[in-house]
Amino acid sequence: MRRRLPVTSPSDTMEKGSGKTQPSRICLLATLSAFFWIMLLYFHFVVLGGSTAGESAELIPASSVRDSRQIIVSRPMTTSRSSIDIRNEPKDDADSVITRTEPISQSVDTHSESKISDESSSVAKQSNGEAKYSQESSSVVSQSDTEAKNSGQSSSVVTQSTSKPKISDESSSVVTQSTDTQEKPVRIPATNVDKKPKNFPFMKALRTAENKSDPCGGRYIYVHDLPPRFNEDMLKECRSLSLWTNMCKFTTNAGLGPPLENEEGVFSNTGWYATNQFAVDVIFSNRMKQYECLTKDSSLAAAVFVPFYAGFDIARYLWGYNISTRDAASLDLVDWLAKRPEWSVMGGKDHFLVAGRITWDFRRLSDTETDWGNKLLFLPAAKNMSMLVVESSPWNANDFGIPYPTYFHPAKDADVFMWQDRMRKLERNWLFCFAGAPRPDNPKSIRGKIIDECRQSKVGKLLECDFGESKCHSPSSIMQMFHNSVFCLQPQGDSYTRRSAFDAMLAGCIPVFFHPGSAYVQYTWHLPKNYSTYSVFIPEDDIRTKNVSIMQRLSIIPPEQVVKMREEVINLIPRLIYADPRSKLETQKDAFDVAVQAVINKVTKLRKDITEGRMNDNFIEEISWKYELLEEGQEVGYHEWDPFFSKPKNNGNADSDAASAEAAKNSWKNEQRQHS
Repeated sequence: MRRRLPVTSPSDTMEKGSGKTQPSRICLLATLSAFFWIMLLYFHFVVLGGSTAGESAELIPASSVRDSRQIIVSRPMTTSRSSIDIRNEPKDDADSVITRTEPISQSVDTHSESKISDESSSVAKQSNGEAKYSQESSSVVSQSDTEAKNSGQSSSVVTQSTSKPKISDESSSVVTQSTDTQEKPVRIPATNVDKKPKNFPFMKALRTAENKSDPCGGRYIYVHDLPPRFNEDMLKECRSLSLWTNMCKFTTNAGLGPPLENEEGVFSNTGWYATNQFAVDVIFSNRMKQYECLTKDSSLAAAVFVPFYAGFDIARYLWGYNISTRDAASLDLVDWLAKRPEWSVMGGKDHFLVAGRITWDFRRLSDTETDWGNKLLFLPAAKNMSMLVVESSPWNANDFGIPYPTYFHPAKDADVFMWQDRMRKLERNWLFCFAGAPRPDNPKSIRGKIIDECRQSKVGKLLECDFGESKCHSPSSIMQMFHNSVFCLQPQGDSYTRRSAFDAMLAGCIPVFFHPGSAYVQYTWHLPKNYSTYSVFIPEDDIRTKNVSIMQRLSIIPPEQVVKMREEVINLIPRLIYADPRSKLETQKDAFDVAVQAVINKVTKLRKDITEGRMNDNFIEEISWKYELLEEGQEVGYHEWDPFFSKPKNNGNADSDAASAEAAKNSWKNEQRQHS
């Protein structure tokens, strides 16, 4: 038999053949794989992400280019893997951050956009040039163990991720450096690049202050053109402005009154007038007409002036009129203002007006017909405005004290300088003096004790103002006594304050106050915070219960200190007087200038606080008197004057307010007595 040859199966043939062709096939597969990855990377970096520097710049908002910052990493990075973890943060939180974990080798542009894609993700261009990532799939770029480069030529591996990165609108971020051992965050400050600042309607006015070439930048005042019933019509009916005083003569000469004769040589030759102490309304309004930075464009205004004669308005209706009549003009005014576009800018918080009377005439506590005054300062709209009065309330925040008008209204700087030099050279024969009348109906008044000491002292001078015609009503007699005195006693009048304090300082006489409400917490815009530099303070209780001798207290002050205090008082004269409204001082700032600048500063600070999101939620209105006394960095707390301004309440009514309203009524009774 023939032996049959063995049959070779196909599988055996393939196994034998494959032994010879295996390396070549592996090379082919590797080549195809490399080609695939090259094409994939080319498509990713060149087609989707590859663009010229100019094209890249077009994808970044201009604000990002201007504000972009780089973080330079000095130490070498040995990252093995990095990922991008971008979390949403609240849009309106300026302190929010974006947390990113990504490789950093040389520099990181904190505002450049990350581009992430794969075959199933889509990129849509938004109007602001940022990339929008699809919600169906997102990808994470994972790099090899070699150091990553910022060039588009770096090789990388793209893998799918189930996490969905989100882009936050915030520009601040924390870049976390991933290393073999730990992750070190690098905090990047928030720059508010993508978040545009709110466009408040007063921004144009704030920007004017930045224009250094404009001398009025940040100082413009817009004046409302009120209907004449709020001001000029009152002057036409001047006989009705006071029940006992013919105010017509006091409204002449732009509110200064008739010129004073100088037969005794007490005054200087020009600038002296018989000015009524309640005439500030018209004096201030006429001075405003001479203000160098008036504007008819309210959008430029640092503040808005309301030329309402509030003091004259209430004066004509205080006696014998019901509350509806007393409130009518005030209600009419706020209604008119609320309809003006200027009011809507800040709801009236940039508005101010002047009333030449004490604040208690405008703070009626109830709608009872027998209550005093009107309720102007309690109206919601008026609470937003600033009201300048000759005496403010320590417990309210919408009124501010300005000086009473004196008899001196210079037209030029030279008049001021000549008067100051004369006050320095005067020989003063009396240690102290007092001009005033007792208050027998007020058991808390110390006037009786002061009058007794003046009568008994050989170094004290008294000018009594009690009955009928007296020298106390003669400007020359008052000023002559002040000229001859070193110290002028200024106890409370019918209310906290007195015009006499300003007449005394005008004469270079050092004022002696017995209550901080008479000056120190009233005229914080015009007087130094350190009251000891220009005045002497003797608490009322020292006189009332301790029988302290005023003469002894004043006698122990060293002569050199007295000289310094007098010089300080004389230097204060320009800012305590109102210059002639028909002219303007060249270099000196008068009481009007100081007040207007203070209002501008107040409104400007409020506007800046609004733009920067600062809120003063801790403000307590009932202790508002304390805030103006604070030094930089101080906080409100206990003050040595707290006992003077304690506000006991009874059945919801503030006893101190009622007492002040009664004092306001008494001031009118005294005016009646003086003219009877």
